[in-house]
Amino acid sequence: MTAQPAARTSPAVTAGVTRTGARRVNGRRGGAVTMHDVAARAGVSIKTVSNVVNGYPYIRESTRTKVEEAIAELGYHVNVSARNLRRGRTGLIGLAVPELSLPYFAELADSVIRAAEERGVTVLIEQTGAVRERELEVLTGQRRMFTDGLIYSPLALGPDDVDALGVDYPMVLLGERIFGGPADHVTMSNVEAARAATAHLLSLGRRRIAVVGAHAGESVGSAALRVQGYRAALEDAGVPFDPALVGEAGLWHRATGAETMARLLDDGVEIDAVFGLNDALALGALHTLHARRVDVPGAIAVIGFDDVEETAYSSPTLSTVHPGREQIAATAVDLLLARIDAPEVDRPYQQVVADFSIVARESTLGQGAAPQVLPR
Repeated sequence: MTAQPAARTSPAVTAGVTRTGARRVNGRRGGAVTMHDVAARAGVSIKTVSNVVNGYPYIRESTRTKVEEAIAELGYHVNVSARNLRRGRTGLIGLAVPELSLPYFAELADSVIRAAEERGVTVLIEQTGAVRERELEVLTGQRRMFTDGLIYSPLALGPDDVDALGVDYPMVLLGERIFGGPADHVTMSNVEAARAATAHLLSLGRRRIAVVGAHAGESVGSAALRVQGYRAALEDAGVPFDPALVGEAGLWHRATGAETMARLLDDGVEIDAVFGLNDALALGALHTLHARRVDVPGAIAVIGFDDVEETAYSSPTLSTVHPGREQIAATAVDLLLARIDAPEVDRPYQQVVADFSIVARESTLGQGAAPQVLPR
């Protein structure tokens, strides 16, 4: 990636306030702060400032930060009406997700971008790292100046943070961490989908079904809801719940899935199936089972959750829950644009639960089995 060249002839910027309150920039007094002033303060070209303001994605993060800081220091305001007089909009929406290194969020971002493009808008993506401070910062950061609204997927926030969601711009929430917040909410069928995934394993005669990815003490969140669905399926089948079969994992990565699977095996827990609470965990569990020369699915069947692309190409291919990712993305974009297009309309906030399906593959059906979308 090539850095944008610095403005060669721009003198250093000194911004202050005169005795009469007028702003002084570069020794001149009065008048609105311009993009040229921002470029000089940040030590970049005017083109770079324009790229940042217009949401151009291929800019170094350090450069983007310098420009955004200069904008804040000088009090530069983007003239949205000048950029888009007819609609009074930037044509940009934000998407904040925990980690693009996690396949689910990468594929969700792709689905949101596609849905937005079909509707004539552009998406700016931010990663929060699932860190509470960063998730709160996203709600009030400089980039909100440049977007018409935000699709927001927090993981670290809890019910006590609900007041932070009372923002003055359109926002749609994704996920399970916040309930009753002042925003439209699109989510998965976590409980029912996990129940169906576990029921699939039970239908194959499996009774010692381990969970990989539980979160200790969690009552609100995807892990807790999926464990709830798992337990409901066991109860439906009259199979006693055994806490020894519940493997905890902090981060939902392949590595933690592999480690949790190894720990369950090392503890000598009798297991004939595994439910990974997401596909990364399940793929990590598959890795450990392969390394231990455990026959999948002969000895232990495995199912995941998310239906990321990799599951169709693992060995064996991974059975999983398809959570309605495309529906989630399209619905979120539509709800957000409805708020953006008609801010004066007072409509109740909506909660939309996406459809799901069970995609059975080799890890539960057997080597060479063709994938099947199971009836619900």
